[in-house]
Amino acid sequence: MDRLLVVHCPDLLDEDEDGATLRSFAKVVDAVEAYCPWVATVRPGICSLPARGPARYFGGEGTLVRLILDAASDITPVEVGMADGLFAGLLAAHRGLVIPSGGTPDFLAPLPVGILGNPELAELLTRLGIRTLGEFAALPESHVLGRFGADGVTCHMVAGGRSGELAELRQPLAGRRVDEQRRSGRPGGSPRRATVVDEPGFWGGVSDADVRAARSLAAVQDLLGPDGVVTARLQGGRGPAQRARFVTWNAQERHVDITLGAPWPGQIPPPAPVVVHPAPLRAELTDARGEPVRVSGRGLLTTAPGRLSVEKSPWAEVTAWAGPWPSDERWWSRSRRRSARMQAVAGAEAYLLLVERGWWWVEATYG
Repeated sequence: MDRLLVVHCPDLLDEDEDGATLRSFAKVVDAVEAYCPWVATVRPGICSLPARGPARYFGGEGTLVRLILDAASDITPVEVGMADGLFAGLLAAHRGLVIPSGGTPDFLAPLPVGILGNPELAELLTRLGIRTLGEFAALPESHVLGRFGADGVTCHMVAGGRSGELAELRQPLAGRRVDEQRRSGRPGGSPRRATVVDEPGFWGGVSDADVRAARSLAAVQDLLGPDGVVTARLQGGRGPAQRARFVTWNAQERHVDITLGAPWPGQIPPPAPVVVHPAPLRAELTDARGEPVRVSGRGLLTTAPGRLSVEKSPWAEVTAWAGPWPSDERWWSRSRRRSARMQAVAGAEAYLLLVERGWWWVEATYG
């Protein structure tokens, strides 16, 4: 997990109409960049930087915190802290602390579960008598997944200091406006040039190739805007649409989804489909006699598939099939979702079928 120094500006968290707060925050980021060029704008009023390289260069973590605190305090009141991961780093900044490397779990343990920012989860945990992050982190991960789902696993790993970030901390569009304010102090102003030290590994383990690639992508972002450059990210999930998503490229982000290795009951086996349809295609599935095929409460097919029609196209004979793989998501809440997936070959195509509330859909095609 990355060791981060976090700068929190309590007076600059809310944007105003004339952009004064963003201009002030842009000055803070510029001041911080004097100590490390790889400053990440988390959201207006909050930024972070990888701490290991700069701390070695400037004489230690405590010294680095004091230098940045002094530089930024000339612009606006700030809070600076350091810990493993963004979540703990922000909490450390609120308290003006430098949490020793490896000490994040002990730092987080006595804090209340409500600090995770998930009211529904906090309410459920409190009802179960679990009130602190340490008590939550002590639960077996498999139990957390079964009871609270993927979001619960994410919070569980953050609570135990095994993951450093909750997605809700970031606001990319706001960060974009901060970058615009930094490039130009007024409409039509000329962009500000910045020089980045190209020394492999010095600022947090990046190579020459990483730096060159980051510069190229950053140049494209300057032309198209931050949302114009995206990267595919693999994450945990049962269906293909849940497992892959596009996110805005970020030079400072080195993210591996913590839910990838978690158990996912009902997850389809490889290989992955070639095409995942943005909107599932309506389908009808019957047996050889024309009777509808259903999935029972025990997760079994009521009859063998015989024919398939996709989007009211002509019926095709089902020559092979596998599954179903049933899933019961968020069974404890009102947003409970029961569904099942199966693979079927009909005609010249192979499909991933999804059945939910008695209706069949083509979720993806294998090619």
